[in-house]
Amino acid sequence: MSIEISTATADDAAALAACAAITFPLACPPDSPPEDIRRHIETQLSVERFEANIDAPGHTILCLRDGEEIAGYSMIVLNQPTDADVLSALSISPVVELSKFYVHPDHHGRGSAAALMAATLELAAASGLPGVWLGVNQENSRALRFYTKNGFRRVGTKRFRLGDRFEDDFILEQALPARTRTAA
Repeated sequence: MSIEISTATADDAAALAACAAITFPLACPPDSPPEDIRRHIETQLSVERFEANIDAPGHTILCLRDGEEIAGYSMIVLNQPTDADVLSALSISPVVELSKFYVHPDHHGRGSAAALMAATLELAAASGLPGVWLGVNQENSRALRFYTKNGFRRVGTKRFRLGDRFEDDFILEQALPARTRTAA
């Protein structure tokens, strides 16, 4: 296994969308309608959406690369939250959002996710902002254990729309080490 972590470029958009099509369903509750998952992947995790996120100011996508393959990715967003539930739950402000964090199941339990998280938190800390937050489905026990192990703590709940229904997410946050702000 030759793992490398680097910033996504426009050339990575198709591979990121392919990875997302495999990893996003793993984060959904077991009773999520397959058509809602498919529609979310087609609209929110498409090649075009990844291209837009790669180009968006304040967005950075890190790719977990295993040779030529993208085996996972994370995305941080420097825009401040506007969701009332998130704003009322966070104890740190301003914050970086860890908007996406997914690792291909072939890399679960191999240290790949830990390496990607370390790089992601380092990038978030380089922003100079004092904290980072994320939302995770309440039924995703594997992710909850991983995030807790990596220093996140639960501070509230929010809703996530998947298709025609809302899912319940936990809001997690952690403080970041103080640093001089640099461009993310």
